[in-house]
Amino acid sequence: VQLQASGGGLVQAGGSLRLSCAAPAIIIRNNNMSWYRQAPGKPRELVAQITIGGNTNYADPVKDRVTISLDNAKNTVDLQMNSLKPEDTGVYYCNARSLSGGALYNRWGQGTQVTVSS
Repeated sequence: VQLQASGGGLVQAGGSLRLSCAAPAIIIRNNNMSWYRQAPGKPRELVAQITIGGNTNYADPVKDRVTISLDNAKNTVDLQMNSLKPEDTGVYYCNARSLSGGALYNRWGQGTQVTVSS
């Protein structure tokens, strides 16, 4: 498994969680790294992305509540989530993606469950 997600759990609304995606440094360095989530019965959606150049993008529903960052010492991509809401519940997946020379690299982690109770 090249992408290993962890940090999910059960938290009350208003609480915080920090998710981590462990990956080889070469993957983190050469790909746009993202966190997606999938709620039951809904399609997978982008939560946050950090590009190869270090730019960050956030989905509107989580903007101002989440921060994506790289921990180069630990080789992880972290997602700090604050002020969690019940609608943040879902399985959170780490993704590494890049397009180079016409070849697409696209890898998913195994997912970590986040449950926010009201």
